[in-house]
Amino acid sequence: MSIYDYSVKKRDGSDFSLSNLKGKVMIIVNTATGCGFTPQYEGLEQLYQKYHDSGLEILDFPCNQFGHQAPGTNDEIHEFCQSKYQTSFDQFAKLEVNGDKEDSLYTYLKEQQPNEEVKGLKNKMAMKAIKKIAKNDFKGNDIHWNFTKFLVDKEGNVIKRYDPTFDPKNMEQDIEGII
Repeated sequence: MSIYDYSVKKRDGSDFSLSNLKGKVMIIVNTATGCGFTPQYEGLEQLYQKYHDSGLEILDFPCNQFGHQAPGTNDEIHEFCQSKYQTSFDQFAKLEVNGDKEDSLYTYLKEQQPNEEVKGLKNKMAMKAIKKIAKNDFKGNDIHWNFTKFLVDKEGNVIKRYDPTFDPKNMEQDIEGII
């Protein structure tokens, strides 16, 4: 299987095939509107503005699995992101990234990049705190919190996984290397 074999639900509930994004660089991220990392929308939007014309797409999947920090409907989440962070990329429908109801796209992403590298003492301490707060029984390659980011190249290869503490603005060098 390749990433292009997957379909996801758009905000309106219709299906969207990732094959529509062949030849594009993708950032795939699980998000939440009530999370301490929610301001990362600013960095994601900056990347989108800078690189969208060169082929960058951001696939934003709200996820309510971590602290119920993505309340509201898909449309309410979209409206919040547009008004608070002026996002111009679209959000997809809410999904789950771990467990029995995990979306198959996330199963694939985690198989391709099972580990997130956490850099810096401050970020390592934040991730330890997140794991305690989450009170989840994490398994192997599970997503640990909102704003875990995956970078996919133009050929559909999942080339990197970034932990929730990683500022999207710091992804720029990796994006420039594949755009």
